[in-house]
Amino acid sequence: MARKHRRSPRPSAQLLALLAVAVPAVGIAQTSPSNTLPTVTVKEAPEVPYKAEKSADPKLTAPLLDTPKTVQIIKKEVLEEQGAVTLMEALRNTPGITMQMGENGNTSAGDTFQLRGSSLQQSTFVDGIRDLGAVTRDTFNLEQIEIIKGAAGAETGRGAATGQLNLISKQAHLGDETSVSGTVGTASRKRATLDMNKQLSETSAFRVNAMVQDSGVDGRDYVENTGQGLALSYVTGLNTPTRVHLYSQHIRQKNVPDGGISSIGYEGFYNASAAIRGAAKTDRENYYGSVNDREKIDADMFTAKVEHDLGEGTTVRNVTRFGKNTMDRVLTGVNAITAVTPADPSTWTISRSRQRVDQENSIFANQTSMNTEFTSGAVQHSLAAGVELMRESQKSRLFSTTGLTTPPANLYQPNPFDALPTPYATGAEDHGTTTTLGLYAFDNIKFNEQWSINGGLRLDRYKTKTREFTAAGALNELKDSDTLTSWSLGGVYKPAPNGSVYASYATSQTPPGSNNFLLEASPTNANNAAFDPQETSTVEVGTKWELLNKRLNLAAAVFRSVNDKQTSVDPVTNTTQQFGKTQVQGIELSAVGQITNFWQITAGLAKTSTKQIDQRSGTNGATITDGVRWSPDLTFTLWTSYQLDRLTLGFGTRYVSEQKRVINGANPALSNVPNIPSYWVADAMVGYQVNDKLSLRLNVYNLFDEEYLSVLNNGGSRLVLGTPRSAMLTANYKF
Repeated sequence: MARKHRRSPRPSAQLLALLAVAVPAVGIAQTSPSNTLPTVTVKEAPEVPYKAEKSADPKLTAPLLDTPKTVQIIKKEVLEEQGAVTLMEALRNTPGITMQMGENGNTSAGDTFQLRGSSLQQSTFVDGIRDLGAVTRDTFNLEQIEIIKGAAGAETGRGAATGQLNLISKQAHLGDETSVSGTVGTASRKRATLDMNKQLSETSAFRVNAMVQDSGVDGRDYVENTGQGLALSYVTGLNTPTRVHLYSQHIRQKNVPDGGISSIGYEGFYNASAAIRGAAKTDRENYYGSVNDREKIDADMFTAKVEHDLGEGTTVRNVTRFGKNTMDRVLTGVNAITAVTPADPSTWTISRSRQRVDQENSIFANQTSMNTEFTSGAVQHSLAAGVELMRESQKSRLFSTTGLTTPPANLYQPNPFDALPTPYATGAEDHGTTTTLGLYAFDNIKFNEQWSINGGLRLDRYKTKTREFTAAGALNELKDSDTLTSWSLGGVYKPAPNGSVYASYATSQTPPGSNNFLLEASPTNANNAAFDPQETSTVEVGTKWELLNKRLNLAAAVFRSVNDKQTSVDPVTNTTQQFGKTQVQGIELSAVGQITNFWQITAGLAKTSTKQIDQRSGTNGATITDGVRWSPDLTFTLWTSYQLDRLTLGFGTRYVSEQKRVINGANPALSNVPNIPSYWVADAMVGYQVNDKLSLRLNVYNLFDEEYLSVLNNGGSRLVLGTPRSAMLTANYKF
């Protein structure tokens, strides 16, 4: 029996509680019995659920108000209210981020998103250390998500051309608290989570976060997501000068992956056959793969962190991490349509491709850093400096379908029980490794209450080695090494204690083979070891303000990023050279915090313009590409909630303008589905606090059941539709 499922959103925790009322401390002067008014000391405003004051990254030494760049922090309260289960669902709160599907017959695995015209897959970090692998990341162990926009090479090293994601893990702390949650919903959604923190002594604690789920995808048959997660955290030395953190995270996923549906009948669809060109859409529930398709993921991460306070505002720390994840995936994609009997669509077929990935990613990293504060004359310094040693690797087995016959599927009535061949291993393997030694320093220099400078510098010495083992047993080896220099500099002026105006400049470098550590010998391939690293620079001017007694943050920024030294074909010499560029510029606006004590809001808007410059391909550079795929001009996101005694009401909406697929000058009318049309989507939430321990929450997604195209493959032949109207009910119990 077909099952209709949807990626399940996160159901983990309690709804927002009422904010505590700050109690002023009152001291009465005793020097005279006269009518002297008492001295009133007003405490700082209580913590605001949606709003963060400072990044968890020790490299960002200044408060967000005084940090000269766009930094967005999505706190756990927002994730919980929205029921965001995956990282991709959580990033719906971030304007400017779009999701991808993959190249033509291939479908990307795991989290696949793009920011300001550049992929973020290799710019995702967990607690400041790069996270590798094709994994669909879960939010069950996240305290918050930090998005730094603009070239971030000074913070991260290699890559991060237009920004980075930093996922902050939940850690053990003093005090006892436990919560469990259970979720049921449409698409046979079932999910349970546990968050238990136990104080072991006056200075130590242990925390367990766990998750188990079994659900499908709304509007899809046979597609399923099953997984378990476990995160352990132990800390000793709390409230002492020396603290030791030991924590780990373990993910197991067994999914039935989705290759999408045919794009026939959707806006802009073109086919040389007039009959096919005018045909109806396929059912969105059609599944063209095999019930035996699979995606098995094992991901493990172990971390040890030691912190020691030297006094005088100085802390040193050492972090060591080992991480490893594996993915074994068999997936079916769909391609060309054949009108067997043109007058009878029930006979039409669609070709299928069989894809297999068997990949292992691993990372070993060690970071030693220091944060200190000191005064030099009248100037105050907040300094962060460190050294990072890292080894990253990827191993991939290669597969083939040569000699195998993959039967086509009936276009309108596919049979998921068709016998489909499994790609077989050829014996060939690709092994790629990058080792890095990085040195960095950041200093926030405060001249007075109005003026400060924030600067950072990072040097990375890297070595990349690719070993290609052919099916015949031969070995091809390629190497590349270089020293990368990335830096950032920003100036901040504070016209008032609650506001800042800033200007900044930042750079980043991306060497060949950065994504998978695989270098190429071909002189036309961008990963040729002889090529220079691509260079990105970002200029940003903005302002940030804290209003309503520091409850609400408003920010606005104008930016321009240029990614230089991309490969392009010289029209005279017909050789591949590095003179291509991608330019992204625009404006971002945001509002995060509270309008009243009971009304929360997080909203953002990004208006951008993206273009490619001197991007030529083909013989003598005959094909000119001037646009950037999947880069909408306008994105908007809003989530707001209001509390009425025990009842909490939430509403959210997001808008994404048209995303172009055809960017090479071809006629869009003759190019299959040429773009992803613009769309609006609305969600809603109702929460009820039954008592001090039990709360209930109902989330409804795509409230008005809008049919919209979520992702489209690069060839335009297949797509995935956005989630139809769906719902989930979550119960959370604290004890």
